[in-house]
Amino acid sequence: MTAIENVLRLEIVTIEECRDRFRSYLVKHNLRMTGQRMAIFEAVFKESSHFTAEELLDKARSIDRTVSRATVYRTLPILVESSLVREVDIGTNLMYYMPNKEQDVHKAQVICNDCQKIFEIPAPFMEWYGSTVSSKLGLTPISQRLQVTASCEEWQATGVCSKSKNEPQS
Repeated sequence: MTAIENVLRLEIVTIEECRDRFRSYLVKHNLRMTGQRMAIFEAVFKESSHFTAEELLDKARSIDRTVSRATVYRTLPILVESSLVREVDIGTNLMYYMPNKEQDVHKAQVICNDCQKIFEIPAPFMEWYGSTVSSKLGLTPISQRLQVTASCEEWQATGVCSKSKNEPQS
C-alpha cells in the first residue's frame, strides 16, 4: 500500500459504536434517551446520501409514527455536536445532513450546480492545511470546510443526470 492509499484508507465505524456514542453524549449532557430520538438516530444511519430535516422526519416517522418535527429539529444539532452527523450548507435555503460513518471527519464536498447532488470525498490534507495556515497567523482552527461547485456535463448535454435524485429540468 502506498503512502497516499494509507492516508486515504478510512476506518468505518459500526452503527453499534455510533449508537453507544449517541447514548454517551446524551448522558453526558443530561439529555433523555427517548424512543423518538432513537428512531431519528436509526433513520439517520440508514441513509447513505445527504438528506434534509424534512426528509429525515418522513424516514423517522416510518420507524416511529410519534416522531414530531420539533424533535427532529432539536435532535439534529445534538447529532451534529456529537460528531455523529455532518451538517452541509451548500448556500441554499436548506441544510443537508450526512451520517458520519467514518472516523476521518475531513471531507470536501463537490456540489453539482445543475442537479444539486452533493458528493463527499476524503480530504486528509484539510487538518494539516488548516493547522498550518492558522498557526502562521497565531490562530487555532475551530472548523473548516472545502466546497467545490461544479457543472454536470451529463445534465448540460441531456437535461438528465444519472447521479441526481432530482427530476430533469423542463
